[in-house]
Amino acid sequence: MTQETQDSPQDFVRLEVADGVGTIRLDRPKMNAISFAVQAGLAAAAREATERDDVKAVVVYGGERVFAAGNDVKEMADLSYADMVKASASVQGAVTAIARIPKPVVAAVRGYALGGGCELALAADVRIAATDATFGQPEVLLGIIPGAGGTQRLARLIGPSKAKDLIFTGRFVQADEALALGLVDRLVEPDEVYAAALAWAGQFSGAASLALRAAKTCIDRGLETDLDTGLEIEQMQFAAVFATEDRAIGMRSFVENGPGKATFVAR
Repeated sequence: MTQETQDSPQDFVRLEVADGVGTIRLDRPKMNAISFAVQAGLAAAAREATERDDVKAVVVYGGERVFAAGNDVKEMADLSYADMVKASASVQGAVTAIARIPKPVVAAVRGYALGGGCELALAADVRIAATDATFGQPEVLLGIIPGAGGTQRLARLIGPSKAKDLIFTGRFVQADEALALGLVDRLVEPDEVYAAALAWAGQFSGAASLALRAAKTCIDRGLETDLDTGLEIEQMQFAAVFATEDRAIGMRSFVENGPGKATFVAR
């Protein structure tokens, strides 16, 4: 048995919670390579962040040096087609678990976000990156393709032709180009990245959680289907939030005190 298989997923990924914000922290030195154990850790952290009522929003963070430099190539190098047929669900499922957290999620990116690391960043709702961050989907240079959602999420985010350019060439994208492409939403100085992500996530600590959940469902599910079906999803979610206590609180507060002054109870 290898050391990697002996290690627990919790050795590499942990959820830290403070002031309503959960930080999913990758910590697998030196480059946060996303091994199968890391994938299991990400999935477990996503489940915990979803289930915990004290987590109102989530930051995904790889630390001060690197976000994640890709999937663990050494671990995958000797796998056969049959092996990967069995393993591919976990490769994709870990990132999808982050994307499916029904709360606002922001990726705080320092250093490299390559391959599986870029795909992990794509799973967030918003990406805040350092001015010296580097992105890329270089899988084709290894004779493979992105397998954790990159071909799908990147194309939906920046458009098919731009996504094809990045995926076909495997080239690295510096922070300023990533911002211009729409791959990144905001650039800040390297030592400000985590604080900026915490500030973005922190604004939801007192928000109407069920309304945020409904809005995220509408946007994400709507993008997966045609406009008419998306509008039906919105219609159902819009009606559903009228069953919440927060809706009554928010509307009453608006009438009595104006906008932005309600104290929600997440029910």
